[in-house]
Amino acid sequence: MLDVSTIAGSGPAVRSMIKETVVAAPPAEVWAAWASNEGIAAWWGPAASNIDLRIGGPYEILFSLDPPEGERGSEGCRVLSYVPGELLAFTWNAPPHLPLRSANTWVVLTFSESANGTRVRLVHTGFLEGADWDDYLAYFDNAWSYVLGLLQSHWSGASSGD
Repeated sequence: MLDVSTIAGSGPAVRSMIKETVVAAPPAEVWAAWASNEGIAAWWGPAASNIDLRIGGPYEILFSLDPPEGERGSEGCRVLSYVPGELLAFTWNAPPHLPLRSANTWVVLTFSESANGTRVRLVHTGFLEGADWDDYLAYFDNAWSYVLGLLQSHWSGASSGD
């Protein structure tokens, strides 16, 4: 069973951030780059990952193996849903230095065909109101731009718009 007790946000009042990019590759290939350990390693290059593509399966990306367990990355995050080649959704947590580390949000990625390859739309949602939530949102406003830049640069000929 998928434990959603760490997800604080619910209903239509949650705040979201939306990032988009276009990647010069077919949707199925770009989706696969997010949906497996091998795919993530190829373009993001984390220290390790633990992705088990099933509802409730782990979606953990470890940025460093040096910190103690629980502070290495997206430990404890889970796959919420997926449609092969089209959609991937997973829970996400704040980095260890932020007070809301234990409060999960969720990310929904959609992949659609575009004239230049694949339009990737990332919606990170589930943010509530308050200073700590503002810090959480601001951190990922920068972080997801960086991550999508890595994804885009993995394929030659990527463009920032369509």
